[in-house]
Amino acid sequence: MRHIKPLFRKMDRESMSFVFDLWSCRDVSKHATEILKRLDNGTMPCDGAWPKERVDIFRRWIDSGMAD
Repeated sequence: MRHIKPLFRKMDRESMSFVFDLWSCRDVSKHATEILKRLDNGTMPCDGAWPKERVDIFRRWIDSGMAD
């Protein structure tokens, strides 16, 4: 998670806090598949899509077993 947490800005965390905490390994791991879907389709973060390279970092983290 130490490589993933910096991808999420304070603004991202605050905008999603009603659902889960983007700075919590447990929360992000639990919702990783849905987060990835939203990153892929550009609906997350709320102010604009991530570049493909950032989405790929998140995808690799999931594929690696979500290791810290």
